[in-house]
Amino acid sequence: MSDDHPKTDLEDLDSRLKRVRKKGKFGNSGGFDNGTGEASGFSLAMRVGAEMVSALIVGVGIGLLLDYWLDTGPWFFVVFFFLGAGAGMLNVYRATSNMGLAPGYRHDIEDK
Repeated sequence: MSDDHPKTDLEDLDSRLKRVRKKGKFGNSGGFDNGTGEASGFSLAMRVGAEMVSALIVGVGIGLLLDYWLDTGPWFFVVFFFLGAGAGMLNVYRATSNMGLAPGYRHDIEDK
């Protein structure tokens, strides 16, 4: 076998990747969506749903555990249900208004 054969295959692959990236379909991000397409809306919807449900689950779980431990009836359950719902809504607000982004990322969005 020749040692030159794998090198030419890699060079051919590299040239084909450069041609596809120049066409603009994938850009320089390596094929990942940069947050402007249809997939970003779906991912935001999934994030919002997951954050709302997880906040409610944590709030209800803490409330039930405290009620069981302290034998207080549904009081902690009700209180932590509303705290969990409030935390979920706050997380949804932050996610949709770009307040929960990493530092410096919001500045990059405004520049475009």
